[in-house]
Amino acid sequence: MVASEESLRPVRWRGLPRGGTLLRVALVAMLLGLAAALLQAPAGCPPDAAPAQPAPATSPSPPGDGRPSGALPLPGGSVGVPVRLAEPAALAVLRPGARVDLLVIPAGGAAGEAKLLAPRALVLDVVGAGVVDGSSALYLALRPEQAQRAVGVPEGSRFAVVVRE
Repeated sequence: MVASEESLRPVRWRGLPRGGTLLRVALVAMLLGLAAALLQAPAGCPPDAAPAQPAPATSPSPPGDGRPSGALPLPGGSVGVPVRLAEPAALAVLRPGARVDLLVIPAGGAAGEAKLLAPRALVLDVVGAGVVDGSSALYLALRPEQAQRAVGVPEGSRFAVVVRE
């Protein structure tokens, strides 16, 4: 039986691609590999750079002094809790090692109805202080009962902090 143009049989290649076709296939393969490498690289990092190592823990530094601030280790008996603040601009003045009072404003409540959840909570890290897309957070060391209250707040509640030190 002879295959015709109207046949549903698959078309088979008659050998390997040659010349220009082989060059195009090689270029497409290289570009796909480059795209995969770029997607795996950390943001703002050139593809040939080594991955960044975590910053060592440093003592807290005042805002704007130019020294890097690193995340602090979790103290014994504490639980680490990420908190998104109602006013992310407050993250600009916080550094690891600072102490804050964690407040919650109930859903639909006014700022005057804030309740104290955790006094003198230790700031372990500040994530995305300059980011405005809502991905910024404060990583706090809380006692287990404080952490349970913080994660159990009703939907729509907002967090705020008062800087202590």
